[in-house]
Amino acid sequence: MTDALSATFAALADPTRRAILSQLSAGEATVSQLAAPHEMSLPAISRHLRVLEAAGLISQAREAQWRPRRLETAELKRADDWLSAYREFFDERLDRLDGHLKTMVAERDRLRTTTKGRSNDADDRH
Repeated sequence: MTDALSATFAALADPTRRAILSQLSAGEATVSQLAAPHEMSLPAISRHLRVLEAAGLISQAREAQWRPRRLETAELKRADDWLSAYREFFDERLDRLDGHLKTMVAERDRLRTTTKGRSNDADDRH
């Protein structure tokens, strides 16, 4: 049995499924509406929808003969919460890198200014 987080990331690994989630972020849609922008059959889209449903990323409603799909955000939130620790880690590293690069640029500029002053002094002596 796959854990929920693994199922979420496995579902998100496919670009078609990510596109379907993007479509559903605008509101409910039927299978035909979800299939329209993709060059694939309705059964292929239905297989993608089953993966998204199994991962808890979408749900199916019943409205008369229609069965529109809707985005479910709880599993996406769990994935985002899991990623947030890594986001903080990389943000901290990037902040340190930014500080280091600023120090290097400042040192380079200081050396250029010092070198320029020395070459001007040498030119003045001739």
